Amino acid sequence: MADLTTTFAGIQSPNPFWLASAPPTDKEVNVTRAFEAGWGGVVWKTLGEEGPPVVNVNGPRYGALYSADRRLIGFNNIELITDRPLQTNLDEIARVKRSWPDRAMVVSIMVPCDEASWKAILPRVEDTGCDGIELNFGCPHGMSERGMGSAVGQVPEYIEMVTRWCKQYSRLPIIVKLTPNITDIKPPALAAHRGGADAVSLINTINSVMGVDLDRLLITPNTGGTGSHGGYCGPAVKPIAQAMVAEIARTPAMAGLPISGIGGITTWRDAAEFIALGCGNVQVCTAAMTYGFRIVQDMCSGLSNYMDDKGFTSIEAFRGRAVPSIVDWNQLNLNHIEKARIDQDLCIQCGRCHVVCEDTSHQAITATKDGKRWFEVMDDECVGCNLCVSVCPVPQCITMKPLAAGAVDARTGRVVSGEYANWTTHPNNPARV
Repeated sequence: MADLTTTFAGIQSPNPFWLASAPPTDKEVNVTRAFEAGWGGVVWKTLGEEGPPVVNVNGPRYGALYSADRRLIGFNNIELITDRPLQTNLDEIARVKRSWPDRAMVVSIMVPCDEASWKAILPRVEDTGCDGIELNFGCPHGMSERGMGSAVGQVPEYIEMVTRWCKQYSRLPIIVKLTPNITDIKPPALAAHRGGADAVSLINTINSVMGVDLDRLLITPNTGGTGSHGGYCGPAVKPIAQAMVAEIARTPAMAGLPISGIGGITTWRDAAEFIALGCGNVQVCTAAMTYGFRIVQDMCSGLSNYMDDKGFTSIEAFRGRAVPSIVDWNQLNLNHIEKARIDQDLCIQCGRCHVVCEDTSHQAITATKDGKRWFEVMDDECVGCNLCVSVCPVPQCITMKPLAAGAVDARTGRVVSGEYANWTTHPNNPARV
């Protein structure tokens, strides 16, 4: 069987599935239940410094975005870091780690952006026996207004500075959690790397407003008639997370920097995709809050079966294997041509492909044949855009088929060729004129 054990930034765990810093990791009872269910590690919910207590709202703090069949696809929260005393958390972390020595125990921290605050809390966290520390530079609400969270994560100089402090005052591996609320993930990641970070984790939640109650014309969720922007997560953010993970993984200046993938991971397939994009492990939150801790068992068995089928004996055997397939647009092969094909045995004659192609694309799908309802692709109009595949409700009914080298594209009359590998060397590139 495939070996799911991982060593991430020097931290060992029996599988790559960790619970992210969030409500599921706020207390000893929760984390114990998670380890009993089979999670390989946890990142304890973010701790703050001692002082005035953190006060959460005593009302709705979560909001959801649903699909038509009421599947939760997006999740929003306005919850702050732990509102329990620092020492209570530290005592519980120590007990859990003693009881579960084979599981990864990482502690998330967020304190004001001054050296004394970090110097004071780091030794206390280290004394719990935990395996590593995650710096929360991503939270977009509540704490960011206090100069922490994403307020730090949006300034590369602050990231580098705080990371250096933590490396100076702690012997533990330092993982920097990055915010997605920026235009380019590379500068913050490079700053963490320069500061000596042992790894990065991403993405944290995306700044969001979930909606409006149209009966009362109030933001939702709201507490006593007012609400606030919050952090957005769940399956809907997975493409954003993967784009940012891939940017770090394919940047030569960060080669070898361990990445913990976060964002919309619900199934073993999601996890495998993040690993193929360079992640050494993954962190999960929304899926656990939606389905409970036991989902990790399906994740482990599914990933193990996939690896066995592919002949991968370890996570490292396929980590990063998809990264070389990601290039800038100007490196795409413009001589590659594909056409849509409709499997008439699977077609249910719903007509969605024809409608969207006719209205919004290239009028490349017929609606009738011999006076009967019939949907078929016209190669001389099809540009291979994949829209019909995207909207078809029947899996594999419409697929894309590449034209063989030497074939003639009926739409353009162009011969399919592999002569020009990418746009840089293509004769039609204006830069070559």
